[in-house]
Amino acid sequence: IDRAEERRVELLKKNGYNAVRSSHYPPSPAFLDACDRLGLLVIDEAFDMWQKPKNPQDYHLFFDQDWKTDLSAMVLRDRNHPSVVLWSIGNEIQERADSSGLAIIRRFRPVIAELDATRPVTSAICAFWDNPGKKWSDADASFALLDVGGYNYQLSEYQKDHERAPGRIMVGTESFPNQALENWDQVETYSYVVGDFVWTAIDYLGESGIGHTSCENETDDFAKPWPWFNAWCGDIDLVGDKKPQSYFRDIVWRRRPITVAVHTPLPEGCKERVFYWGWPDEVQSWTFPGQDGRLMDINLYSRASRVRLELNGKVVGEKMIGKDDRLTASFRIPYQPGRLTAVALENGKEAGRMELQTAGRPAAIRLTPDRKQIHSSRNDLSYVRVEVVDARGLVVPNAEIPVDFALSGPATLVGVGNASPSDMASFQQPRRKTFRGVCLLILRPQGKTGTVTVQAKATGLRAASATILIKQ
Repeated sequence: IDRAEERRVELLKKNGYNAVRSSHYPPSPAFLDACDRLGLLVIDEAFDMWQKPKNPQDYHLFFDQDWKTDLSAMVLRDRNHPSVVLWSIGNEIQERADSSGLAIIRRFRPVIAELDATRPVTSAICAFWDNPGKKWSDADASFALLDVGGYNYQLSEYQKDHERAPGRIMVGTESFPNQALENWDQVETYSYVVGDFVWTAIDYLGESGIGHTSCENETDDFAKPWPWFNAWCGDIDLVGDKKPQSYFRDIVWRRRPITVAVHTPLPEGCKERVFYWGWPDEVQSWTFPGQDGRLMDINLYSRASRVRLELNGKVVGEKMIGKDDRLTASFRIPYQPGRLTAVALENGKEAGRMELQTAGRPAAIRLTPDRKQIHSSRNDLSYVRVEVVDARGLVVPNAEIPVDFALSGPATLVGVGNASPSDMASFQQPRRKTFRGVCLLILRPQGKTGTVTVQAKATGLRAASATILIKQ
């Protein structure tokens, strides 16, 4: 649905991105149209495997007979999109450094060049975890056949590779969220590193829980079992809200002067382990009922030279901060409800602030459509944000409350969900539990004009309604 693709691009732009990598397949024309219109550069990617499989029923079964047709179709279809700046021919291909893989790259290049000779070609290359015995330098033969070398999680190799191959242009095609600063430092410092793409911008279904945290004494694995269904590694969650790593990235990219994050209380005796694609279990919240007096771990992120933390108008600490601190100043203070304030200081003067307020008891539901008017086309959508708020209108960040929905008018409810990685409830039933005080409805026009009314109610809360005008 075109609007769904457009909204993704809007979310990326809103959160500071200027480029996106399609992974690991060509995106929809609607997505590229939105990138053209809104200004987002694209790595357009064709394949996730060639002749060797990653799964028994994957594209390797069709590669030999279909690769030329499919690769040509992608380039021919997308070559007039100004947003496309790189063609990617593969992702973590198993035979990337084998003689068979090198021969495949040589066959790819003239096919692409015949249809579009204006854009460079890349491929996302990772360490040889799938080829025991090979070393990183064995990828040199592949890089030599590419215009831009794509590096998956190989931050430590940039400078060494530049010394060995000074003419190579590099891009971080995948990187870990918790290495945002280190990767961006490489981009800003070295002209031969032209960008960094994090895995991932937005949470997605599948690879369940690869961004999770746990206690070190717990048995753990790459992914989380059912009912987890969401990778939970995105900067942005499933309903479109920023996650803690996105607030940190705002500092890395100089989009904010300061951000504050509070670590959720850990169980007694737990030492947190953050999985590769994860982030510490932080939240932008100062609402922790029943935790009065408990010591809370707080991080302030900033590029300012000094930061200050205040609680209810009183200074509880100041610290110098710098690159060696990973732009992070850590504090531990007893929890007390009220107002937590982080202040950035330059030359003794305030350069910016961020505040968190303790929310009260849930009192009402608030509905906020992303647009008050939409078109009757079946390719349009209305995204309605559902929030549980207190008497002052603050979102209650610990509210997990079932909300029931009713709809009237020329639209249908096509999606309902929250950002939880493990709330395995229906996406289409007119009821959903909020997660951290929020869930989301998606309405689709039926092809007619008119007014759509959404009603939401929950036990003990003031109900809410919203209207969306559907025009031709």
